Amino acid sequence: MNDTVIMTKEDGVAVLTLNRPDKLNALNSELLEALESCMQDIQADAATRVVVITGSGAKAFAAGADISELHQQDGYSARLFAERGQRVFNAIERLGKPTIAAVNGFALGGGCELAMACHMRFASETARFGQPEINLGIIPGYGGTQRLPRLVGAAKALEIILGGEMINAEEALRIGLLNRIYPAEELVASTMSFATMLAAKAPLALAACHEAVQCAMDMSLLEGQFVEASIFARTCGSADFKEGTEAFVQKRQPTFRGV
Repeated sequence: MNDTVIMTKEDGVAVLTLNRPDKLNALNSELLEALESCMQDIQADAATRVVVITGSGAKAFAAGADISELHQQDGYSARLFAERGQRVFNAIERLGKPTIAAVNGFALGGGCELAMACHMRFASETARFGQPEINLGIIPGYGGTQRLPRLVGAAKALEIILGGEMINAEEALRIGLLNRIYPAEELVASTMSFATMLAAKAPLALAACHEAVQCAMDMSLLEGQFVEASIFARTCGSADFKEGTEAFVQKRQPTFRGV
């Protein structure tokens, strides 16, 4: 793994920090490679239950794709360029563990697409979001045209994508792009507090809730309910379920073991 992404782990939470502050954490090939490697590591690590992704420095979460790389693309290589980013962001979305973007500044272009690939988005009051690709004569290529309408609706997504202008954190919260806003100095600590709280939940139930909600995004209501019932039955067969119900009756804190 290269040093464009720094990963730390503590109390069941992996923190990934995009580490190109001199380039406003722009997403180049090395950074995408590092993110992909981190996802593989986290996927294989049962002790890691929640992921937080943030940017280094005070200015940016990620200010888009690296223009020096993007400028070199032609019609053929651009497809591979887009598919590479989509593959990495899909790995984040389909990780099977809750992922929270702690957006500490600009989240533009690929940076906004990275935040949208995470399952939740917390931001500082100074954060800014946008898909400015139209100003370069292109469209978003890392999933932006697909995830943004799902989050904020087609009309608002078109306004953001066609206009190519930034929106502030308050507007992002209002339209449903964000979960929470914090003062800049409180963002990381507050996000970590929430992530640590999630990591302490019953491991099987945490993963199962996440799985069921992800299924809801791709299925009809009836299909989703069928899957929900199956997952519900699976969790009811676990030792953690027995422990949780017994602890409730006995008025004590449960001790979950993930079995």
